[in-house]
Amino acid sequence: MKKKILSMILGCFVLSFVGCGGGSSHQTITIAGSTAFQPFAEKLAEIFMSKREGVRVNVQGGGSIVGLQAIRANAVEIAMADLVTLPDDIVDPNGVFLNAAVAKDGIAVVVHPSNPIQNLSISQVGDIFQGNIKNWKEVGGDDQEISVISREKGSGTGKSFEDLVLKGARLTKDALFQDSNGTIRETVSVIPNSIGYLFMGLLNEKVKAISLDKQAATEKNILKGRYKLVNKVFFIWNKEPDALSKEFVEFVLGEEGQKIIAQEGLLPAKDIKI
Repeated sequence: MKKKILSMILGCFVLSFVGCGGGSSHQTITIAGSTAFQPFAEKLAEIFMSKREGVRVNVQGGGSIVGLQAIRANAVEIAMADLVTLPDDIVDPNGVFLNAAVAKDGIAVVVHPSNPIQNLSISQVGDIFQGNIKNWKEVGGDDQEISVISREKGSGTGKSFEDLVLKGARLTKDALFQDSNGTIRETVSVIPNSIGYLFMGLLNEKVKAISLDKQAATEKNILKGRYKLVNKVFFIWNKEPDALSKEFVEFVLGEEGQKIIAQEGLLPAKDIKI
């Protein structure tokens, strides 16, 4: 499946040179990767393009791992990855890539709004996602079997969750897999006995974020280091980028881009005044 997605990205990248979407007069760059950050990247691209005539920033998803594969294959100008840490070849100072954290966010553990559970320990969450705890009554909830909702292979959010919570343990074989933070949110919102996780910046009234180790999933708790499920969003690009890619990265890392990220619900990578 991931090979098919990468092939699609490669195909669209090639087509961009021959007028994909019309208009060979456009200067185009392609960004691909993190589906969690995709809506935020689309907003940034929209504002960036509105101020630059004849420029197109093509934002695609596919997942963080696909984004990394695409930048390695020279299929995109910029990869997006939401991970706790980047692979060695990406951060190698003698390698061919540069990277920068452009945003950060907490990973919220979410349940249906009707679920009476307000708090779990990170250890309990790990046991639930491993399948060691199978019923909500085991953690003080109703007598209902727990339905675990997780991300598919290739997800940066999923990889970060596994690193921070499962810590090498295996996810339960009974987990239901979704292809984005948004679909996890929608699935949890319609399954009363379910549990999932997603970017805090994508929370809404359809799901309830529970506290972890008695620390609520809030910006304040992240900044004070109290809330532990936190990862970063990285941009990765070639050490010798084209002018447009360099300009877009500088825009996202600049004051305007960081303010947009904060206004859209994520934590900026840099301290700024809103």
